[in-house]
Order: sequence, then C-alpha cells, then structure tokens
Amino acid sequence: MSWIDDYLQQVTEKVTIESGRLNGKTPYIPYDGFYSDVVSERGIDWWSNGFWSGILWQLYAYSHQGRFKDIAITQEQRLDGALHLFQDLHHDVGFMWLLSSVAHYRVTGDEQARRTGIHAATLLAGRFNIAGKYLVSWNDHPGWLIVDSMMNIQLLYWASQQTGDPRFELLANCHADTVAKTLVRADGSVGHIASFNPDTGVFIEQLAGQGVSASSSWSRGNAWALYGFALTYRHTRNKHYLKLARKIADYFIGECEHSEGIPLADFRAPEEPCLYDTSAGMIAVSGLLEISSWLSEREQQHYQEKAKYILKAIVRRYANWNSEEDGIIGGGTEAYYRPATYEIPLIYTDYFFIESLLRLKGQYLFLW
Repeated sequence: MSWIDDYLQQVTEKVTIESGRLNGKTPYIPYDGFYSDVVSERGIDWWSNGFWSGILWQLYAYSHQGRFKDIAITQEQRLDGALHLFQDLHHDVGFMWLLSSVAHYRVTGDEQARRTGIHAATLLAGRFNIAGKYLVSWNDHPGWLIVDSMMNIQLLYWASQQTGDPRFELLANCHADTVAKTLVRADGSVGHIASFNPDTGVFIEQLAGQGVSASSSWSRGNAWALYGFALTYRHTRNKHYLKLARKIADYFIGECEHSEGIPLADFRAPEEPCLYDTSAGMIAVSGLLEISSWLSEREQQHYQEKAKYILKAIVRRYANWNSEEDGIIGGGTEAYYRPATYEIPLIYTDYFFIESLLRLKGQYLFLW
C-alpha cells in the first residue's frame, strides 16, 4: 500500500467517525477536540459551510459508501436555507454551492441540485460592479474585492457551461482580469483586498485583510490566487491565466522553502509570533497539481514534486489520526490578528488535503 493509500484509508475511517459524532451538524473548527455546529455559531451563510459536503462527496466518489452521499445531501438541504433567507449572502456562494449542490449534480445528475447551483451562480453574477468590472465581495463594502473570489468565480464558469449563456463566463473573465491588475504584484505575491470607488470603478489601493498589512503577503490569499487562476485557465484556455498561476506558484514555492515546506501565515510577517497556516499549504498543493496537469511532462514533474513536498511536510508535523478527536490536519491559522484561531484544525484544510490525495491517486472528483 502506498503512502497515499495509507492516508486515504485513515481519512476515510476518521471522517466516518466524525460524521457520526456530528449527527447532522456542520463543522468548522473543533473546540476542545470536538466540532460544534458552525451554523448556530456563525450562521447558515458562513462562507465555509460547503466544505464538509465537499469532503463527503469526494469520499463517496472514492469509496462508494452510501453513508457519505446521504449525509452530504442532508447538509446540502440545510445549506439551501441560506438561499431562501437571502440575508447576508456574499461572493462566497461559490464555496458554498460548488461543493454541495453542484457536487451533488455532478455525481448523481439530480436536476434540483443543478437548479440550485444555477440559482447561486445567478446571485453571484448579480454582484458585478459594471464601472469597476469586479464582483463585490462583501455587502457592507461595495467597493471591495478580495482575492478569495478567484475560487468563487468558478461557479460562473460552470453555470455558463450548463446554460449555454456566455454572460456568466464573461463576468468571471472581467473579474479575473481586475484581480490580476489590482492584487497580483510583480514578484508573484498577492494582496488580499482591492479597494475601489464603487460609483466610478476607479481602483484606490490594496488594503490589509487577514494578513499583517496591506503590503504584506498573506499566504492563504496567495494560495487562493494560485489555484484560482489555474482553474480559470482550465475553463477558458487563456494562457495569460496559466502564466499568472505559475508566477504566483513559483513565489509560493520559494517562500515555503524558507520554512521547511510549511507556509507561514504571512510570508512577510515579523519573526514573532512565528505562525504557520497549513490551510494555505493544502490549497496550494491542489493548485500546484492543477497547474501540472496543463504542462509538458518535464514541467509537470517540477510542480508535482513541490506539491508532494509541501503536503508531506504538513502531514508529518500536523496530522492527527486520533479518532477520538475531530479534525485531521492541524496548524491552520484563520487570520493573523485572531489569536484564538492560531494553528488549529480548519475544515477547509481537511478538504484540500483530501482533494490533493485523490488528485495524486488519479481518483479526484472535479468540483470546481
């Protein structure tokens, strides 16, 4: 049995036990070793609410255990309540429904799941600021665009493919171009927030977000951009996006080599406190594997080896296979200035760990 098979066996066993303990709850961060229900704590519209469904669909496609499918559908039905409330939905509808309803449709062909995905994509398209050519990230800041959005626009590409309506893709392309112009720096590092005048669309400045400062390099933001531009290339075949993805990837790889393969929470943070963010690493691993799939054999090997290097470094230091505790990969840092969430298990770290393992094994369910 290879190391990938070994990890996947342990993951499947642990997620099976976690799902039983959760009993219908939606996980985010385990407190005192156990998941609580993020819906009751942060709301039905919390941005990460789709990742548990994504884990379940990936493992169902891999193991064919019907339990995973059943729980994923129950989670999807719970999440759909956010569409009806329409209280605080934001650009993260991509994260929420690509990994739930769209995953459901991809696996089973369920037509209601397809309609729900298109509904979510239509809401995302409605956030487009025509003057600035960007999707508004948060409702209380109509002039803000955040780099995480590069993953969410993949929902628009899916909607275009499903409906035959090019408007979804055109909006996604415009947004990606605006991200490239305003957040991707010459050295391959990435800012977190771009601020615009929402009336004129004029770019004002980069702002600090979950990293150290406006001019720093929040590693998870770099990972979102790395993977997001690679996926945008997949959907458009525009080589400009692949070039951007590789530029960001090369920067990310170089920074990880200074910290034994595990990314710091911010690549330009002060020496103290020394904080890591394994979620950034696992997102980047999936992104590096996506990039490698579009390159020549010689170039493929480079990115695949770097992806394995980062993944193995994180697992050696942060994997927790204890079935009596929730969360598989620790070491995730939610935000640089949020001490309560320094180096902890995060549900999306586990999702991208599982996605990466399945990519390496060649049994990945494409959900983006």
